[in-house]
Amino acid sequence: MLQKIKPENILFLDIETVPEKENFQDLSSETQELFAKKTQYQRKEEFTPKEFYERAGIWAEFGKIICISVGFFSSFEKNRTFRIKSYFGTDEKQLLLDFKNILVAHFSKPKNVLCAHNGKEFDFPYIARRMIINSISLPEKLNLFGKKPWEVAHLDTLELWKFGDYKHYTSLSLLTNILNIPSPKDDIDGSQVAHVYYQEKNLKRIVKYCEKDTLSVAQLFLRFTNFELLCDKEVVFI
Repeated sequence: MLQKIKPENILFLDIETVPEKENFQDLSSETQELFAKKTQYQRKEEFTPKEFYERAGIWAEFGKIICISVGFFSSFEKNRTFRIKSYFGTDEKQLLLDFKNILVAHFSKPKNVLCAHNGKEFDFPYIARRMIINSISLPEKLNLFGKKPWEVAHLDTLELWKFGDYKHYTSLSLLTNILNIPSPKDDIDGSQVAHVYYQEKNLKRIVKYCEKDTLSVAQLFLRFTNFELLCDKEVVFI
C-alpha cells in the first residue's frame, strides 16, 4: 500500500512547541491547579507542578506552536526537487492560518496525505487542538470527526517502523542513525527548545532544527519505499 502513494502527493512536516507562558507563576491560579492535575500521573511525587512546567509544551492545553516546517516534492520523476518552508513566530494564530492556507490551496485533494514522525500521537492532534483553541476552523486533512481509520490521510514514520508492535518507540534521530540517513549534527534537541525560545530568544535556531527534522522525515519515507535519498542539491529552502 505504501508504494501506491506518490511522494509528490505527501506534505511532510514537523512542529516545535513551548509552554504557552514562560513561567509557571505567569499562569492563573486556576490554570496552575489544572496543570497540576493534568500532569500528576507523569510527574508523580518527584517534581512539583512548578518544577515540571518546563515540559508544558508537550500538551496542547498548556503549550503553543512556534514553528511548523513543511516539505514537499515539487518534482520527483525528473530533476527531483524537495522544497522546505517554515511558518514561525510569536503569533501562533497567524502561523496556523498560514499553514492552513497551504493545506487548502495545495494539499486538499483526496490523494494528498500528511506525514510526520509520531505525527498521529503528537503533531497532527496538537495542530488541530491549537487551531480550535485559536478559533480556526479545521481543514479537511485535520478534521477526523466521523472518519473511519482508512479515511484518515495521515502517514506516520514511527508507526511504519513499529510493524504492529504498539509498545515500541523509536526516536527520529535513532532511526536516521541506524538507517544511515545523513543528518547534520544536532544543534539542539527537543528538550532545549523552550530555553532557546524564552531565554536565548533565538527563534531562527529553532526553525533550523525543525527544518532538519522535516527533511529527516522525508528521507525516512524514501528509505522505507526504496527510493534514493535526497542529496543536498535537491533540497531547496523557500
